[in-house]
Amino acid sequence: MDQEKLLAPMAATVVRVDVRPGDEVRAGQQVVVLESMKMEHLVRAPAAGVVAAVEVAAGEAVKQDQPLLALDPVDGAEAEPVAEPADLGDLRADLAEVRRRHEVGLDANRPDAVRRRRERGQRTARENLADLCDPGTFVEYGALVVAAQRQRRGLDELIARTPADGLVTGVAEVNGSRCVVLAYDATVLAGTQGAYNHAKKDRMFTLAARQRLPVVLLAEGGGGRPGDTDVPTVAGLDVPSFHLFARLSGLVPLVGVVSGRCFAGNAALLGCCDVVIATGDATIGMGGPAMIEGGGLGVYAPEEIGPLSVQVPNGVVDVAVADEAEAVRVARRYLSYFQGPASDWSCSDQRALRAAVPESRVRAYDVRTVIDTLADTDSVLELRSEFGVGIVTALVRVDGRPLGLIANNPMHLGGAIDADAADKAARFLQLCDAHGLPVVSLCDTPGFMVGPEAERTATVRHFGRMFVVGANLSVPICAVVLRKAYGLGVMAMAGGSLKVPVATVSWPTGEFGGMGLEGAVRLGFARELAAIEDPERRAAAEREMVRQAYEHGKALNTASMFEVDDVIDPAETRTWITATLASAAAGSGPGKRRPHVDTW
Repeated sequence: MDQEKLLAPMAATVVRVDVRPGDEVRAGQQVVVLESMKMEHLVRAPAAGVVAAVEVAAGEAVKQDQPLLALDPVDGAEAEPVAEPADLGDLRADLAEVRRRHEVGLDANRPDAVRRRRERGQRTARENLADLCDPGTFVEYGALVVAAQRQRRGLDELIARTPADGLVTGVAEVNGSRCVVLAYDATVLAGTQGAYNHAKKDRMFTLAARQRLPVVLLAEGGGGRPGDTDVPTVAGLDVPSFHLFARLSGLVPLVGVVSGRCFAGNAALLGCCDVVIATGDATIGMGGPAMIEGGGLGVYAPEEIGPLSVQVPNGVVDVAVADEAEAVRVARRYLSYFQGPASDWSCSDQRALRAAVPESRVRAYDVRTVIDTLADTDSVLELRSEFGVGIVTALVRVDGRPLGLIANNPMHLGGAIDADAADKAARFLQLCDAHGLPVVSLCDTPGFMVGPEAERTATVRHFGRMFVVGANLSVPICAVVLRKAYGLGVMAMAGGSLKVPVATVSWPTGEFGGMGLEGAVRLGFARELAAIEDPERRAAAEREMVRQAYEHGKALNTASMFEVDDVIDPAETRTWITATLASAAAGSGPGKRRPHVDTW
């Protein structure tokens, strides 16, 4: 048989020759080791044979296709045995080291940190994320990061004491849809914001913008961290985190959750969120105790700074909950309204709506009963329930479809809209507009709140927000008049005009006018009433004028002049909502519908 030349597969340097002339080799046996571009390449015998000549030596440079050695083939020789596959359960040393590093930051290996959380009645950051995310879907980014403090602490200590630099981040599915999730770890440097966890946030916020993923932020922590030494900086004010997060407003849903203490930079991020969900022990402030004391503003315990007794009625917190488990449930539920329709739903007997508004036009009633009956069963999530109480704002479902809903509250100021209620409604309309939720407006208002005290709250500007926001909505509105529909107030509830909604309908109890009936009579017929000297006759005349005004402005008469689209059986309200909003929203496309959602 002809002698066979073994050629160099590439230009390289000979590292080692493993055979000598006269050696027998098997097919597949390693015979030469070459190095090219700092990588070693094994050259194996193509067939069994005897080495006739070795034509290179260690350290020699060879060209591609240059002969390395010559083989005299041998028939019937055994091939090089195939190596047994490695046990798939065995870990190489490099992989074992990586796994050990990951395990250091897990709760199972941090018993002292877990114990401290239990003593405060709280869960760990990783427990909250495990509860938030669909099982098996969380992929962590930056798990191996440690605090930027190598100049003052040993690496082993940083690995043990500052896992993930105090911020657990990643992507996961929530209710089957992908989201970005971030949880500050208050057991690591008090959940403060260090150089590398800023970098981790920047990475995740950029990813959320690029892929249009909702963001859930668990924001517990103490704000900026002055102790990082590894990153050269003077003031550290050039971090883009706050800019990047704020840019997400209006593009993707932003959900903030807080338990425990949330101060300074952590609170700044929380305040950018569309919705803030807080546990009963939460304290939220733009400065913590140290910052307040350092500014000469007094000495306070953390619990005195922005407790829920302050932050719920002032509107900072949208939903107050008992504990972290409930907070996570509410976060998942909130996200579900922006993840499409529900296939499994039911609703109350709609005939109950026929008696929801009292026959007496001056008797108050609870509009939340109307909302609960009108919406799918257990589908109402009210936001900012203790702020701006004159208007109810809620996420609801009708026939499984998510909607936003605003409603006047006749239990407060008779349904009149004050400054806080106007702000609350305007911001909620922006939220719905940004994320494509059509709006149902339940109207029962005598108008805007007026008077010297009201004007001290800058009502002119606050009321103007409702008109400006309503006039620039891209999502459709369906307006339903339950009872009073007077003046500028009802116009603001309908986007600026009763002709703005895709449908404006009234229940039989509806009454319409440029202002409240009693005020309109006293103002418009002041001379006639003053001319009646007898007080009893004057009062009787006024009642008759109000009755006539009511007959003129009642829903049936208003509809006869086509100022509203119809007067309907209250039991048919859901039909109007689904029919008109479904057709109106059919052409809506994806994208950023508005620049941002007001934080207020």
